[in-house]
Amino acid sequence: MLRRLENMVKKSKEILISQLSSFGSSVHEISRRIDEILEFFVIPPVERDPFGVLRRLEHILDTERERFHQIIRTLAPKVNGIKMRNLENMLEAAIALNSLYRLTRHYALLGRRTKSVFMIMQLEMMLPQITRFAEAYYNAVVSFKDGVPIGDGIGALVVSKLIRRTNAVIKAIKNNTIIAETKIMNRKVLLIKALGPGGEIGKPGTIVEELLSTYKNPRISRIIMIDAAQKLEGEKSGEIVEGVGAAIGDPGPEKMKIEEAATRYGVPIDAIIVKESFEEAISPMTREIAEAADKVIERIYDIISSRTKEGDAVIIAGIGNSIGIAQ
Repeated sequence: MLRRLENMVKKSKEILISQLSSFGSSVHEISRRIDEILEFFVIPPVERDPFGVLRRLEHILDTERERFHQIIRTLAPKVNGIKMRNLENMLEAAIALNSLYRLTRHYALLGRRTKSVFMIMQLEMMLPQITRFAEAYYNAVVSFKDGVPIGDGIGALVVSKLIRRTNAVIKAIKNNTIIAETKIMNRKVLLIKALGPGGEIGKPGTIVEELLSTYKNPRISRIIMIDAAQKLEGEKSGEIVEGVGAAIGDPGPEKMKIEEAATRYGVPIDAIIVKESFEEAISPMTREIAEAADKVIERIYDIISSRTKEGDAVIIAGIGNSIGIAQ
């Protein structure tokens, strides 16, 4: 099993080196630094004093994003904006795969060195799950290399379809997030998605917070959010479920901004999720998930017609990675 994980890490390195070297740096220079880069880590903020923890977490995540940007710019000086974001996503997936391999190797060698039968047994029982995660991260590296849509992009795909179907006008691009405006059933609709087709997630929480505080005529009466959600075993991929609350798989900062702003202005949040496995979320989008987009749009139209009135303003936020999904 360790050999299999090691081979996945090796292949992911080769893919990463090949992609980076095509944008200016030598293979030798990238190979010399790749092992160090794949052990990049992020230290989360202290949570014993919870005051301001999400603000501190956002700062750390922004710093991480800037650091990845710097690494890619250094190793691939000729890369363009879209490909840079894809390379950053590839790097994240390769780091996750490498971390999983190192952790598995650690417990395997520690169990052997200490002759701990229980440690080896625990690791043996976890191997099927470890394999699933490893294969998912490896597939993600390949997906980001090819720049194809992934399962996590279903929310972005829904909004992209709405932009085209309703001839929406893009009003602004802020924090790598698109803001488009259109009319649906005599309601003014503000569409939000991450900037594509590069591998970007944007800052939907920041944008929603800004729109709620500045958009007054007409006042925003409802927020509709679409995102992927992990299915349980036995559930069907692409199944659509509706609920309430901020549907966003964010570590915390963006979700908090949406909840805080929605509470402050008394705006209800509808959530539509598309079920998929962890592997499907970071692998090329399957037909079942892609076909769910049109069904989600039908749900959105039902919500607009039944829970808002003519003249209202509505925010529709498509959450997820926009790789391979244009505006």
